[in-house]
Amino acid sequence: MMRGMGNMQGMMKQVQKMQKEMTKAQAALNEKEFVGVSTNEYVKATFTGDKKMTGLSVVSDVIDPEDSEMLQDLVMMAVNDALSKIEKETEQTLGKYTKGMPGF
Repeated sequence: MMRGMGNMQGMMKQVQKMQKEMTKAQAALNEKEFVGVSTNEYVKATFTGDKKMTGLSVVSDVIDPEDSEMLQDLVMMAVNDALSKIEKETEQTLGKYTKGMPGF
């Protein structure tokens, strides 16, 4: 009976260690900057790993009061590009911890 309890304690220690490593990896990811760009880099959107926008730059040549839809499209492209980069890096960084776990 005691033998099973030792295995359980060992597993719990492994889980706690994994949680600490995961928390540390997530914190490092949150501090990292991701820059998304549109076509020809007319628009750049900068985010942190926790998906908070920290910057947006637009090349003045693409600001046309007669064609605001083009600028909107370029902003969406840059934002979506940055979010895609965050998602990819998150999967690469944290995926090793969550592989095979239900709900992740």
